[in-house]
Amino acid sequence: MSSQSHRPRIGMGGMSIESSNFSPHRSGFDAFNFTRNGELLSRYTALQPVSSGYSPEVAGTAEWFPLVHARSLPGGMVLPEVYEALKSELVEMIHKSGPFDGFLLDIHGAMTVVGREDAEADLASAVRTALNEVSARSGSPRTLISATMDLHGNVSADLVAVCDLMTCYRMAPHEDEQETKTRAMKNLLVRLADGTGAPAKAHVRIPVLLPGEKTSTRLDPAKRIYDAIPRIEALDGIVDASIWIGYAWADEPRCYASVVVTGDDARLAGDKASELARSVWEARQDFRFVAPAAPLEECLSAALEPGAARPFVLSDSGDNPTAGGSGDVTWTLTQLVKDARFGEAGPRTVVASVFDADAVAACHDAGVGAEVEIAVGAGVDSIHAGPVTLAGVVLRATGGDDTSGRVAVIKVGSIEAIITERRKPYHRISDFAAAGLTVFDADILVVKIGYLEPELFELAADWRLALTPGGVDQDLIRLGHRKIDRPMFPFDTDMPSPDLSATVYAAVSAGAS
Repeated sequence: MSSQSHRPRIGMGGMSIESSNFSPHRSGFDAFNFTRNGELLSRYTALQPVSSGYSPEVAGTAEWFPLVHARSLPGGMVLPEVYEALKSELVEMIHKSGPFDGFLLDIHGAMTVVGREDAEADLASAVRTALNEVSARSGSPRTLISATMDLHGNVSADLVAVCDLMTCYRMAPHEDEQETKTRAMKNLLVRLADGTGAPAKAHVRIPVLLPGEKTSTRLDPAKRIYDAIPRIEALDGIVDASIWIGYAWADEPRCYASVVVTGDDARLAGDKASELARSVWEARQDFRFVAPAAPLEECLSAALEPGAARPFVLSDSGDNPTAGGSGDVTWTLTQLVKDARFGEAGPRTVVASVFDADAVAACHDAGVGAEVEIAVGAGVDSIHAGPVTLAGVVLRATGGDDTSGRVAVIKVGSIEAIITERRKPYHRISDFAAAGLTVFDADILVVKIGYLEPELFELAADWRLALTPGGVDQDLIRLGHRKIDRPMFPFDTDMPSPDLSATVYAAVSAGAS
């Protein structure tokens, strides 16, 4: 490479989870998958020759050192012992394997640790300190940190200050996850190849906090706003431009939308960061749910209307596990079981899902075809509803998959209720197949989700977003945020226009220690 006689050494590690502060669920060691070595490398398609996303310019121009990464399904706040274990191991491995020319910090941006605020900034600071210590000990230049993130992260000034390069998804749903990780790698490699060091960074905090279901990039205004990013990124003097729409179900001072633009032209970066921030602020009242949204009863009425398209998908949005819901809120299933319209002659209705290991075990012991009467769910989140009694027939009892554990399907009237051993999102056709079900011929499909992931989006002949209660309730006002900085839209609809000028961090030369 032009400024080095060796391929750059790049360390890799991090921790990724979305943490609802409004769910009683707690994310412990059992929630996380710790990956190291080749297993960690396999997370990145750019480094896998057998993958369609393989990038020879990324894989072949650097030595990649996988350290440790912990990833979990979204859930409740992280237990401190889990976070401290990951942080300690990552710091220890940096000291053991460093020095590094660059470091890929793979984080989400919406992790909350019990008893701590701004966990990602704390983790990034620990990584920065360890990298600096190793560089000082070896007499090496300062290591560049490139962060790859979810656009639903909450980006604080402290996090921006620690990282040299930052980028995030530009699509929601996140169909560009691997593209984003590859971009973070390429940005890092270009800076190391040029020997130009860390670019300037321009950060704007936008006092807007909205749920992802109102900010899908499938629709305007989010589509229009995010479509402007490549044009800015292509300008001379700009490295990257990113918009974080934020994570609405955390409750910390860093909860807000953000823009970060990096580049060698600090003034241009600042101007473009403010431009993007204004586009978000000016559109704040235009964001709408990605589908017709209403209380459950209204959604059911639409699904049961004579001639309604099939399959008709309903999002049980308040307990979406992939936004941080516990996954065992029974409120929606309780309403369905009590509804006479879902008797034996009712529409075939698949409900996914509620987790309850004891209920699954009882169904497997009883066997397929057995009549059962079992209390299910609310083992974690009983705030919104207690256990639901399912009196019916065991329709399926399968081994499920690695996420769900064993699965049982109980048929109650025309309802086929999926019960899992562990928290499990049902977003792909294969998820239902693992439960022994086909959903192409279902009349109604009720899924704990917000906006539909691609396969369900293609499956749905029509759909509604049901505004149901849970740890990721779409009604932010009734959740009761207490720690966010006010004023903030939509909590303060009459707030004055904010100052959206950028805070600019100076570039750091390659020779800095």
